[in-house]
Amino acid sequence: MRLHPTRCFDNAAHDYATLTVRPLSAAMGAEVIGVNLATLTDAQFAEIRHALFRHRMIYLRNQVGVGHAEHAAFSLRFGPFAEDAYTNGIEGYPAVQPLIREADDTSDMVFGEGWHSDSPFLPQPPAITILRAVQIPPFGGDTTFANTGLAYQTLSEGYRALIHPLRIHFSLRDVLASAQAAVTPSDSPIGKLAATRNAAELPIDLKRKVGGAFHPLVRTHPVTGGKSLYIDPSYGIGIEGFLAEEAAPIMGYLNAHLLQPAFSCRLRWEPDMVTIWDNRLCVHQAYNDYAGHRREMYRTTVAGEIPQ
Repeated sequence: MRLHPTRCFDNAAHDYATLTVRPLSAAMGAEVIGVNLATLTDAQFAEIRHALFRHRMIYLRNQVGVGHAEHAAFSLRFGPFAEDAYTNGIEGYPAVQPLIREADDTSDMVFGEGWHSDSPFLPQPPAITILRAVQIPPFGGDTTFANTGLAYQTLSEGYRALIHPLRIHFSLRDVLASAQAAVTPSDSPIGKLAATRNAAELPIDLKRKVGGAFHPLVRTHPVTGGKSLYIDPSYGIGIEGFLAEEAAPIMGYLNAHLLQPAFSCRLRWEPDMVTIWDNRLCVHQAYNDYAGHRREMYRTTVAGEIPQ
């Protein structure tokens, strides 16, 4: 494990005119204070956007008055909605996706479990995710994030040169297999995957996601110009042009390197909290540690570019 390389990343708060930022950890993440997304001005949004790209993940507490309409409107300020790979939205707001786990759900797998970037198996994965909390368990249900740019910067010059031309194969294959083995079929996103376990043939759309997409292992952020690792242990299944046994050591090392605690932060959710992260700059994971308690969240995703 490496100590945090402070010379590679500065998560200190910037001096903003319309809001205050409180960093969560040295590696990434920050709380935005002093604004409500339901009454957001253009100047406030510009500073929120800047803070997001600076800190990789930001969150706002006490967003009372932010419902589905306000959530969707705020998301559209970043850009058009992305394709959602798992759900179909709620009535009246098709781009607002319910992520709800009921208290009586005893499945061995929870949606978002395992380190991942959102839907990298799509040809144009979502750039930004905005997740709003409505009901939170009394303990558990946290989300942990890891800074993929920081992980890239701390690799040796030789290793960066080695991986720079490589393309990683992302697929829903392994997540689908895990859901089919461990989850009770239901209307939840992961429950819908489990419901295919006895299907004679997968639906066409699901086949497309299992087929997946190839993207650069090192990607360049279209706004900041910074480089970051684009890999995760949930959806990354191979490297283009490599045999499985050849790709495994590279992917295993990079995943272990990326997921060091020194590169991460952990978020404790609260009701009426809104969290925003850039999938091009971090990976994240949820925890299956709140059995017997209900967790109700709503998500939008912002369309991204073809990774370069």
